Amino acid sequence: MQAMLSTRSGPRRRALVAAAATAALTLGCASLPTARADGDDDPGLSRFYDQKISWSTCDVDGVPDDLQCGRVSVPLDYARPGSGSLDLALARYRATGDKRGSVVLNFGGPGGAGVPELAYGGKPFMELTDGYDVVSFDPRGVGRSSPVSCGDEEQGGLSALDDDDALGDPATVLARLREAAAACARNSGPVLPHIGTVNAARDLDVLRSALGDKKLNYLGFSYGTRLGAVYAAQFPGKVGRVVLDGVDTLTEPLTEQGVAGARGQQTALDDFVDWCVRDIACPFGHDARTAREAVVRLVWSLDENPLPSDHGDDFTGQDLVAALGQGLYSKELWPSLERALALLVEDGDASGVTAFATGGMALPMGRPAAAEPTPLVEPEDVPLDNLPAALVAINCADDPDRPTAEQITGDLQRLRAAYEEASPVFGRYRLSEVLLCYGRPKGTDFIREKVKDVDTPRMLLVGTRGDPATPYRWTEETAERLGDSAVVLDNKGDGHTGYGSSKCVHRKTDDFLLYGSLPPDGSSCGAEETD
Repeated sequence: MQAMLSTRSGPRRRALVAAAATAALTLGCASLPTARADGDDDPGLSRFYDQKISWSTCDVDGVPDDLQCGRVSVPLDYARPGSGSLDLALARYRATGDKRGSVVLNFGGPGGAGVPELAYGGKPFMELTDGYDVVSFDPRGVGRSSPVSCGDEEQGGLSALDDDDALGDPATVLARLREAAAACARNSGPVLPHIGTVNAARDLDVLRSALGDKKLNYLGFSYGTRLGAVYAAQFPGKVGRVVLDGVDTLTEPLTEQGVAGARGQQTALDDFVDWCVRDIACPFGHDARTAREAVVRLVWSLDENPLPSDHGDDFTGQDLVAALGQGLYSKELWPSLERALALLVEDGDASGVTAFATGGMALPMGRPAAAEPTPLVEPEDVPLDNLPAALVAINCADDPDRPTAEQITGDLQRLRAAYEEASPVFGRYRLSEVLLCYGRPKGTDFIREKVKDVDTPRMLLVGTRGDPATPYRWTEETAERLGDSAVVLDNKGDGHTGYGSSKCVHRKTDDFLLYGSLPPDGSSCGAEETD
């Protein structure tokens, strides 16, 4: 199951490296709501809360026949709901048993499109259709829902950390970061100033109402746990059965998250290499130590001598890093990743690894009769760099910290050393993600200041001890922050999130969502119960 990823993709260097470039950049977080909102009691929002979703078959080859597609309209700016709207792409599997409502899934990111994830990876969730319609969506700015982009300009600032010469000159880095911000502003639509988790949580409440549910039942993975926590703080009275798996931090600044992310991805890469070298087809040989060295050399070699690409920009080592980051979070993807890397190493063909970074957006949606001012874009019009562009935009919108030019100038070499020590493969990439918030408008402080001590029904938080992306300590810290409503399930296995890899976590999650049966706070699932 490929859920719960730190998503990245891209149109060559803009996308793949933009993932680096995209994990921080929010251009304009204006008019982010900061107060608790009871949207369905607001007359200005009534037309959004009163809408009904028109579902239709998706009618796409390779998609299950019982998948349905639709859309829901949300305000572009919740502070001025009459100023415009946008459509969110939806997909669902209908309940097969006695329907008690819907359960909404968010697979992670930020920047991950939920519709293709549910379409092509929905099998693990089918047991939930015993009581629910199982629904997912492309959040605002993502996938077919008014996607943001940083464009195709050759010098958009996205290669700020591609070479050692640039890293030795902070002034050059700062100039390139400013160029990156301007490129994203030029190439993203009006949704960009209104992107971020606070607004996405308000969209989630509009979706809840349009689905006909009085309360939100929700299963969020990785970044999706941030979205679920923000929803709980904004709409405590609308919280139903909520599960947060692979719990994100609500308080750590991006710089600390970046180091933790680089270290976790390096651990996942090491595990992949250990697995790969036991296979005769592994393109890096059969000794783990030399295979790890070969991966590092491959990244360096492609940064020095990129491969020509049919997409315009050459394929660089940082493009490869972005693709690796996409392929490592789920062990089910490892055989495909191995084949793609073999194609690259043995034939000089980057098409396989590129597929890991571009994401699947070619899923048409059902279309109701009434078109909105900013309707869903066609699949072929989703920018290739949307995943990394959205990742950066959302992370920056959610973080109030902005490094100054003086701080970047003084700290650049120290930060570079810390990140490359955390991971010789992912360090530079993750540092790019952090630096790209430079020069952007201040993000909201709502998450850091207000998402705590929520007055909601009890929620299940799942933390996995060997999680390479969301450290277990984040589960403990977020549970303490949320207060008495948080019930922690300690999954003693490995991998990012537990639902797709641990039968125990899967069973306890479904028992809670379907029957309201919560495990005791602090209970655990043993490592021997993971697949």
